[in-house]
Amino acid sequence: MQKLRVGVIGVGHFGRYHALKTAAAARADLVGVSDPDMTRAAAVAAEAGCAALPLEALIAASEALIIASPADTHFALASRALEAGRHVLVEKPIAATVDEAEILGRLARARGLVLQVGHLERFSAAHGAVAARMGKPLYIEAVRIAPFKPRGTDVSVILDLMIHDLDLILALVAQPVESIDAVGAAVASAHEDIANARVRFANGCVATVTASRISMKTERRMRIFSEAGYLAVDFAARRLSLVGRGQEGGLRMPGFEAFGIEEASWEDHDALAAEHEAFHAACLDGAPVLVDAEAGRLALEAAIGVSRSITESRARAEASGLISPR
Repeated sequence: MQKLRVGVIGVGHFGRYHALKTAAAARADLVGVSDPDMTRAAAVAAEAGCAALPLEALIAASEALIIASPADTHFALASRALEAGRHVLVEKPIAATVDEAEILGRLARARGLVLQVGHLERFSAAHGAVAARMGKPLYIEAVRIAPFKPRGTDVSVILDLMIHDLDLILALVAQPVESIDAVGAAVASAHEDIANARVRFANGCVATVTASRISMKTERRMRIFSEAGYLAVDFAARRLSLVGRGQEGGLRMPGFEAFGIEEASWEDHDALAAEHEAFHAACLDGAPVLVDAEAGRLALEAAIGVSRSITESRARAEASGLISPR
């Protein structure tokens, strides 16, 4: 079996998972890891059974690179890898700006290389269950909240958590964003820790998205309304309920016999392994890239739009005396 020589750049909390998953993959050979903290790199390398290498040596030894470094380094590292002729799987967000995302996309296309963005939720069983049951949405409500953890506070909750739901919603709606109205606040870090956004799409669909990393509990839910019915998803419990016309084999709604109720669940699924398998297939077999540079750019553009709207909302609140100036 042909194997892809893969290196991992950045072996912090999530980069370590990438390294261990690559080491266990059937179609990959983990040639090494690299990190500015070479003590950390050596520890992860020993755990994964590979070498800890300086960045240039890792790029030279690899056919493909997984970039799991801090978000503000993604563009520099991904562009360096692509210019060296290496396939790239870069964690989300793809870059810090839309212009940078577009440059990366052009680099990959010009060199015929795979550029996949690590929007992990696209590879989850939950996304598959939702996409298979929902037609064109009219309204989507997404909530993703969690207790505070210092990890990830180098970026806002928008780029840390909300971007996952923005990417899922963009994939489900498949329409341009027309407008964004958002509010948010930095409570426990230097960046927004809570945010709420109302996103309107060109076809009239509206999505309300809430993200928090200072909550008392973890909750991940989504509700979708369409002409066909109503879908409620509890991602944490791996359970969904669908009320709609023509649901066969499910419960019937009293007084509304044309409507059925479907209750479904899904098994726990290794989304990271699925993400890696898709990356290996794209690199080795030429399979389509499920989350490509354009998908990464669109999610980043929406996240930046949310941040921009929060800044504008804060300015209005300060001008009105609702909140004190920073």
